[in-house]
Amino acid sequence: MPVTMRLSRLLILALLLAFAALPALHAQAAGSPYSVTVPVTDTSDGQRDQAFAMALGQVMTRVAGGQDLRSNPGYTAALAGAASLVRKFQYQKAATGLVLNVDFAPASVRRLVSTLGVASAGIKPPVLLLVKGADGNLLGQAALSSLAARAAARGTAVVFPAAGGAPDTAKVAAADPAALAAINDRYHTGLVLVGELHGGLADWTLVSGGQAQHWKGQGASEQALLVDAANGLVDRLGKQLNVIGATASTGKLWVGGLSSAMDYAKLLSLLHNTPSVQEVTTIGAQNDGVWLQVKATLPISGLAANLAASGRLLLQGQPHPGADASMRWLQGR
Repeated sequence: MPVTMRLSRLLILALLLAFAALPALHAQAAGSPYSVTVPVTDTSDGQRDQAFAMALGQVMTRVAGGQDLRSNPGYTAALAGAASLVRKFQYQKAATGLVLNVDFAPASVRRLVSTLGVASAGIKPPVLLLVKGADGNLLGQAALSSLAARAAARGTAVVFPAAGGAPDTAKVAAADPAALAAINDRYHTGLVLVGELHGGLADWTLVSGGQAQHWKGQGASEQALLVDAANGLVDRLGKQLNVIGATASTGKLWVGGLSSAMDYAKLLSLLHNTPSVQEVTTIGAQNDGVWLQVKATLPISGLAANLAASGRLLLQGQPHPGADASMRWLQGR
């Protein structure tokens, strides 16, 4: 068991000074959020322009943190000018036919989203898909293509388990900390969709930052079932993570589970490099946890939910007296 750490205020101050020069920590991303693959029927100019517009719509939704931008003034005009934001593109043959890989200029897309009057909650990490078929085996990328395509169309990226190293679905669905820490390490996400198909029925569990949501689905076909699951996934993520405040919020954040000075330093570096965080001040410590006063562009509860979903060794914790939100540090590599 990790040794319980007791940090005095004096020690916290010393750690702040000692780790001031610690390099910034960045979570690894599973592919660029500014790159999209869309289907095309041919290589004509008209098809290419339509594909650019479809791809830009997906990327803008990602950059806006999953918000639906279609009703925003200027959205249609933005799609019409999609070609001007393309950095590179390439046609490729796929199992389903011809596809076009499109890569957009990040700064240009962010400026465009800003002109639509959107305050972003931040780009969401991908969702790891752990879906078992009727035979009890995990379904691969081809079998889950309709789920992935529908989620992508609504701005949510997905990843698939590595061959021979799939996580234990029962432990993940139960939000086991060790299983989630392993997913954080390997896939760099705190979002997992666990599913089991039973003919025209399915059981789904979305694990977001250690919090599990369960629901059942049904469909006339397996494809309909998977598309419905994608919609349910995106809707639930939107309600949980797309929480945007009108003004900056200041509140107390409790983070427990720290077992070393390095954990503490990594936590501070993570917060200082989170775009929605404006200020962080350490105000106290108790046993294996620290009190932080945080000023952010999100409500503190929304900030905690987004941090936990990001796959950076944090889970949402049990309510802590006096804290606006509480989190728990995971022991990863």
